[in-house]
Amino acid sequence: MREITLSKAVNEALAEEMRRDETVFIIGEDVAEAGTPFKVLSGLVEEFGTARVIDTPIAEPGFMGLAVGAAMTGARPVVDLMFGDFIFLIMDQLCNQAAKTHYMSGGKLNVPLVLRTNLGATRRSAAQHSQSLHALVAHIPGLKVALPSSAYEAKGLMKTAIRDNNPVVIFEDKLMYNDKAPVPEEEYLIPFGEANILREGKDITLIGTSSMVQVCERAAELLEAEGISAEVIDPRTIVPLDEETLLASARKTARVIVVDEGHQSFGVTSEIASRINEKAFYHLDAPVMRMGAMDVPVPFSPALEDLTVPTPEGVADMARKLVAGEMIHAA
Repeated sequence: MREITLSKAVNEALAEEMRRDETVFIIGEDVAEAGTPFKVLSGLVEEFGTARVIDTPIAEPGFMGLAVGAAMTGARPVVDLMFGDFIFLIMDQLCNQAAKTHYMSGGKLNVPLVLRTNLGATRRSAAQHSQSLHALVAHIPGLKVALPSSAYEAKGLMKTAIRDNNPVVIFEDKLMYNDKAPVPEEEYLIPFGEANILREGKDITLIGTSSMVQVCERAAELLEAEGISAEVIDPRTIVPLDEETLLASARKTARVIVVDEGHQSFGVTSEIASRINEKAFYHLDAPVMRMGAMDVPVPFSPALEDLTVPTPEGVADMARKLVAGEMIHAA
């Protein structure tokens, strides 16, 4: 099977869906000739023209509002938000309009809109261009949230998102755009709410999101060399969340670490850990542990920035302590 980059996978998904459905269009800053700063959309304007790959001014609230209106009236816009950090600028349009229109219209109106943006630190982009803010939108009823962990996941989830009649937010890790993975040439979609068990194990479960899936996989390799069998699971979407798969694994291994690049406090790690504690408590041999980004603005200094996010070595060290029976942070 061919291997392509995550960037190419997203590009293919968008092109295929735009050919399939003429109501799909892309709107955002530097999406046409520039193809975005990360070059993810390169070549699309040449095929589809500026009527369907639409460059906008630096006016995030404006073009997000346009997209919500277009979705309400029959189009399927894909909004390109250059950095996930800019999501604060569009929260009213996304959370008060897109997320609530279906409910407030008594089911008469849909908002089939995709917001694609990014997350991730360690790119040396400092505090205002390095945040992982997916937990913010996961908190809002009416929005679906996807976190692709590879090129394969990125293509399949994007195609599913575009065909969904609800607003979907997809966060891609900036550092993964050049990462390659096997991707079929034939069409495929990845259903929302179905987690992927990448590695089966019996001693501990490692649940990772986005690029933290790779962190968990590398940690599992370190642990395997020591005789510790780690199961690695990628939820793929946090809304909807595949509780059944996560709970089944927790009941099997009796130990769980949840790893996510968002800030650890009040974030995705907390939500997943609490659900496992509530529904699999008597199957656990240790507290469910959380590993997220430090609760500090992302530093510009490389030496400091690298300390703020989970690493394979850190996850493996936590796993060793849990398997050894150390009740970390237990009362």
